[in-house]
Amino acid sequence: MSSKRRRFSAAFKFQVALEAAKGTKTLNELSSEHSVHPNQISQWKRELLENGETIFSNKGARQQREQEALHAELYEQIRRLNMELGWLKKKLPGTLEAQRAMIERGLPELSVRRQCELIGLNRSSLYYQPVGESAYNLQLMRLLDRQYTRTPFYGWRRMTAYLRRGGHSINPKRVRRLMRLMGLQAVYPKPRTSTAAPGHKRYPYLLRGLKIARPCQVWSTDITYLPMQHGFMYLVAVIDWFSRYVLAWQLSNTLDGRFCRVALRQALEQGTPDIFNTDQGAQFTAVEFTSILESASIRISMDGRGRALDNVFVERLWRTVKYENIYLVDYASVPELEEGLQAYFRFYNHERLHQSLAYHTPAERCTVGE
Repeated sequence: MSSKRRRFSAAFKFQVALEAAKGTKTLNELSSEHSVHPNQISQWKRELLENGETIFSNKGARQQREQEALHAELYEQIRRLNMELGWLKKKLPGTLEAQRAMIERGLPELSVRRQCELIGLNRSSLYYQPVGESAYNLQLMRLLDRQYTRTPFYGWRRMTAYLRRGGHSINPKRVRRLMRLMGLQAVYPKPRTSTAAPGHKRYPYLLRGLKIARPCQVWSTDITYLPMQHGFMYLVAVIDWFSRYVLAWQLSNTLDGRFCRVALRQALEQGTPDIFNTDQGAQFTAVEFTSILESASIRISMDGRGRALDNVFVERLWRTVKYENIYLVDYASVPELEEGLQAYFRFYNHERLHQSLAYHTPAERCTVGE
């Protein structure tokens, strides 16, 4: 039996995309709550962030077109309205299970599709309950994250062997998919390891042989995966190379570029570096990101393909954050994660002694953020 494509109302899409954009829940949590696949939620969030401003353009013309369409359908809707309202008044909205129980099959003038529309229930939810990543996949992602933090040069082949040695009968295709979802890629030299999005400009690496001698000389940024009890989040941070001071950070439940730009603007409120270094990921090669740097007359540097040490200080930061905070606490919710990271980065900047800084704190080596 062929399955029909699911249909969602514009209001429902907007509601889910808005919740995702707020970033207070993981995609897995939103998927379970709204019965929508995480990839679909990620797409709606991206569309909302990229095209949301068009909602308010040509508002008068849009309202006129909507009114004309409404008048054209009004006569037919009035004919059906009394019958549908008579059915609907006997029903009350509730949980997903309660909504499923409200559906009555076999009504000659009120189809199952129309009943679902009236109560706001996706018709396919009658038969199938989509979920986010399974508990087993989340367990595998935790193992992959820990191993990658220890050995970032492991690709999907060695990661597959590592999981199999741990007793997991794992398919290499699953390992590749999970690593791609987590944004993990082996960091050894090889062709075409980090490819910018089509049309995005790539910049040369400017830090080779450069002596880092003062704050605000070089800043850099990167994104990492953070495991949680019920899903995962992504973290971006901006760090000063000389002092290791974390200037700004942001969380997101998707790998879009917006939260990277928010972190960049927050960092630039505290100073302006000579050089800003990133990898060649689509979030950082996008014009929306690079234009912020160019407008501030900041020189842009990008890592060479597959070079593990080109952004070494951010990689060390991720290892420190995960082993000293994320793996120890095992956060249950996004608000808890955000509060915990805020406390940890405050400790990291102002209290944690760094051996590489002659046992000084980043704040003692950096006037930025003081």
